[in-house]
Amino acid sequence: MYAITGITGKVGGALARSLLAEGLPVRAVLRDEAKAAELRTRGCDVALAEMDDAASLTAAFRGATGVFILPPSEFDPEPGFPEARRVIAAVAAALTEARPGKVVCLSTIGADAPHENLLTQRTLMEQSLQEIGLPVTFLRPGWFMENALWDVPSARDEGVLRSFLQPAHKPFAMVATQDVGRQAATLLREDWSGTRVVELEGPVRVSPNDLAGAFAMVLERPVRVETVPRESWEQIFRSQGTRNPLPRIRMLDGFNEGWIEFSDHDRSAVKGTTTLANVIAELVEASRATVAA
Repeated sequence: MYAITGITGKVGGALARSLLAEGLPVRAVLRDEAKAAELRTRGCDVALAEMDDAASLTAAFRGATGVFILPPSEFDPEPGFPEARRVIAAVAAALTEARPGKVVCLSTIGADAPHENLLTQRTLMEQSLQEIGLPVTFLRPGWFMENALWDVPSARDEGVLRSFLQPAHKPFAMVATQDVGRQAATLLREDWSGTRVVELEGPVRVSPNDLAGAFAMVLERPVRVETVPRESWEQIFRSQGTRNPLPRIRMLDGFNEGWIEFSDHDRSAVKGTTTLANVIAELVEASRATVAA
């Protein structure tokens, strides 16, 4: 039995589909009972648990051949990341008590970054799970291509992609969420000892200019990049309701300045197969369906 947290999201959903397609048993770890019926019809066992509740997580993980941990992301964390620390403490306690056969934890590029930033939440998770005495794999994907969802309206309506990643010609490690889920499924079926790190990115690196080009092709209209000046970021983020924008700003600095990167750039990273063009086409099609509805 493979216990999967985050199964209703894009990564967890792709992971579950891969395992179920091979006839492997899946336990969906959910917060909401309302989502259980559909998963049961797909053949999943269901366990209800909160990610910051060690007791319910222990019950969900007990007897599992493997566990997939998808930590919730806090995009506006309080100083010191108390939200992440509560989840980390509960997850570590539950895994220590339940003793599943192995663990795959979704981490991120930049989990080994030298400076504190938004992704430090994953650094803290890695540090904690290294101590539990189980086989643990940290899957570190690049920037999700699906983050371009937020660029769909401006690209479609204005022909503009406003980029915080810069300069516009710089290629970044990006990957599609379905490739992340499929790679997680592969890792869960493997056997290993100790702790290992697997880095993952798409077939090629992607620049903001490449993103604009993909939108232009799908939308059949010109799309240009406007880089957002760094001095305006704090005001923009606060206007969007962010109370503590510094971690997000420092994350973007890390990508732009190059200190958020894979350990040896991209020489040993696993390469996914889903192209940027396919992801952008799906995002645009989904936005059209939403507008039509």
